[in-house]
Amino acid sequence: MRPMLRVALMRHHARIARWLHGSHMLAFLPALALAGFWIGGEVLLIFIAIGVPLTYALTGQDAPGTLDPDRPLPDLVDLATATALADHMIARATGAKLGTACFLVEAEGLDVIRRRAGDMVAQDLQETLLQRLRGQLRRGDRVARIGDSRFLVLLSPSLRLDLEALLLMANRMQRALEDPAETEGGTHFLSVAVGFCASSRLRDHAGGAQLIDAAATALTEALANGPSAVRAWSESMRVQRRARKTLLEEVERALAKGQIRPWFQPQLCTSTGAISGVEALARWLHPERGIVPPVEFLTALEEAGQLDRLSEVMLDHSLSALRRWDETGLAIPRVSVNFSDVELRNPRLVTRLKWELDRFGLPASRLGVEVLETVIADAPEGVVARNITALSQLGCQIDLDDFGTGHASITALRRFAVHRLKIDRSFVTRVDRDEEQRRMLAAVLGLADRLGLETVAEGVESVAEHALLAQLGCDHVQGFGIARPMPADQLADWARGYAERVAAAQNIGRSTGTA
Repeated sequence: MRPMLRVALMRHHARIARWLHGSHMLAFLPALALAGFWIGGEVLLIFIAIGVPLTYALTGQDAPGTLDPDRPLPDLVDLATATALADHMIARATGAKLGTACFLVEAEGLDVIRRRAGDMVAQDLQETLLQRLRGQLRRGDRVARIGDSRFLVLLSPSLRLDLEALLLMANRMQRALEDPAETEGGTHFLSVAVGFCASSRLRDHAGGAQLIDAAATALTEALANGPSAVRAWSESMRVQRRARKTLLEEVERALAKGQIRPWFQPQLCTSTGAISGVEALARWLHPERGIVPPVEFLTALEEAGQLDRLSEVMLDHSLSALRRWDETGLAIPRVSVNFSDVELRNPRLVTRLKWELDRFGLPASRLGVEVLETVIADAPEGVVARNITALSQLGCQIDLDDFGTGHASITALRRFAVHRLKIDRSFVTRVDRDEEQRRMLAAVLGLADRLGLETVAEGVESVAEHALLAQLGCDHVQGFGIARPMPADQLADWARGYAERVAAAQNIGRSTGTA
């Protein structure tokens, strides 16, 4: 029994050490001391006073609140500890007239594995990755985990830390971490992004915080450039990061001040020519720059964690506009609002939408919920799937946006009760002049027809494209060739003018027929 217990303790040494070194122990120690005194008096209290430090020593941990930079690190450290270690490493390197470097390594996909396989499997992977990193480093290098999927590496002072040497080291770490990892949950494959910075590339007197921040900037750049990317910090990244930070602050203020609101682009029925709905598209009305396109600020809102707030603003203004159009006698059947995967993960989404529809006195059928095809392809189950299904059951129309780019299966189309396919503009461009493009579009439209789904073609730029899409059986069209997005009041004027033009054309046709 004792050998088995010893093996178990050795196997789970890291977890036991982390538990004993956790912040909860600080709250537990006074209670332990008081209980010991009540139960056993001064003798037991002495044993506790000696035993606790001894336990920390046996588990390889320092007493709470202390950390010797020359001793092995705990598996997980906070930012303050990481900064102190970086300061220490820079001081040592400066004193020896050498250099150091900081690497930040992100294991992409670890959060997905945690959701699917559970915390224990994710913890096993964290420990495996940490051991692999340690195996790639020299004796004086320091490595620790600083987040659920992020690892910090600090190199001991060295003479040769040029860009080529650091790139080779980054690639070696990346290859080691991307090897398949075996756990009780099976075999796992992870992509690893790396950002790094050498102390020699920073300005004089830069400290550990600046070194880690530079590596974090490089890692952000790596994560933005696809899986398994490696990036070295450069001065241009500092400028870009400052501009991004300024944009983040500015776009948050713009959202709070009501400068970001929906503009509406009409959709036309190809059979009747009538307006079949409008799509709400976010626009930023900047007081100095004018209209800022969404591609410039949606990412900033996502980084700031403001997509839910944007969704609230878009929904409120869209339903308000729909109600005003009804009051003025405009026939706008439906308004469609885009929902990101972040918003679709909100467990209270369906309740909120139902409350908003009730507040404006509108049936759920007047609201279209646009979901990217990639969201459906990547979320076969879970809260996203339940929300989409519940919204469909509520009566909202589910539009699958950018169809043809996200590889959603036919089974997914049926399971999520999709009503309409929004055909991506890449299928529509030059369809009137490209035979191969026309055959591909006809195949998509034929699939939708067999599945009983309506279709909307995006990006219609010309009368010829409009006419051909109608001939091929596309139900609705939308694009600059019909109308650009516009504010709610301008759309009302456009809709009235469009209705008059349609009526005039019908009168011409009738008068010609009776002549």
